[in-house]
Amino acid sequence: MRILVGGAGALGSHFTYRARDLSSEVGLAVIDFDRVETKNLTSQWFVKQMVGKNKATAVKMQWQNFYGLRLKDYTVRLSEENVATILDEHDLIIDCFDNAESRQLIQNYVREQGIACLHGGLAADGEYGAVRWDTDFVIDSEDVPGQATCEGGGFLPVILAISGALVASVQGFIKDSDELKNWNVTPNGAESF
Repeated sequence: MRILVGGAGALGSHFTYRARDLSSEVGLAVIDFDRVETKNLTSQWFVKQMVGKNKATAVKMQWQNFYGLRLKDYTVRLSEENVATILDEHDLIIDCFDNAESRQLIQNYVREQGIACLHGGLAADGEYGAVRWDTDFVIDSEDVPGQATCEGGGFLPVILAISGALVASVQGFIKDSDELKNWNVTPNGAESF
């Protein structure tokens, strides 16, 4: 199975860290055009030496350096021009983008092509997270385009819970493609349904 993670920020980077044990069963790839900034170190799975590097490449390097595992990196912005080329290579898309435009590109394409897709999201205030399979996912509009989310280290416990729920849902899907587990996540815990 080939899995693409859309977005290597807070949710995407921690998902890849937690998904490393899936490497014997899947080929993992990450797409993100953004670069690691110092402020990202409090809420994202990056080390100081990765500051300035492309986020997808930084995840790839950490997988290789820490665990000796391989991961494909796409260092471009997802767009109408490349969505087909990138998504068609994968059996499952994990949407961890933090903007409505990228989420809409993914949702439109996976629905058109019948590709499995799991979305993870975090409220800007860090008080709520959701993991939803595409059939149950509705894209929220942003209050302000490009609105910052997950900027503080105080969100890390919820970010880790959401990324864990993403991995749990993927593990269930790998075992049985009919097992589509959704999650609600708050600072008080996670509940699947």
